[in-house]
Amino acid sequence: MPDKDFIVEPVAHVVGGRIEPTDDYWGGTRSIIRIEGSRVAPESTKGLEDFSHLEVVFRFHLTDQSDLSRGARRPRDNPSYPEVGIFGHRNMRRLNWLGVSRCRLLRVDGLDLHVEELDAVDGTPVLDIKPWFIDFGPRGEVYQATWATEMLASYFACRP
Repeated sequence: MPDKDFIVEPVAHVVGGRIEPTDDYWGGTRSIIRIEGSRVAPESTKGLEDFSHLEVVFRFHLTDQSDLSRGARRPRDNPSYPEVGIFGHRNMRRLNWLGVSRCRLLRVDGLDLHVEELDAVDGTPVLDIKPWFIDFGPRGEVYQATWATEMLASYFACRP
């Protein structure tokens, strides 16, 4: 299977929360990850309630696919930020249109996962859901570019 195309079908969709992808103020946003019951057994969520956070892989389904960045650009097109390559930031203009987010799991209700601060909008196809294991977090010193800290200062803030 190496180097072969493969098909990935959503296991769930985001329900509720925000309807438009925006750059900031995801704090307090609540939504539901509704798992497709036709694809999994009802007990597929068993044990998730023992975790505080999830890692969610999703598709940027609303992105204009003609707006793909294959090289470098300024984050948020801000002239005060340096040009960085597509793998140097986390925006939606990605080769495979995939996003990864970590969100707080509020409760499990059958195949409905009630979450907070998932930065995906209503209708977003979810490709995979994993519990966040503390031991899989970064090891060693963690740092990031100064522009990223500045750019994300309001990302998970609550809307004013």
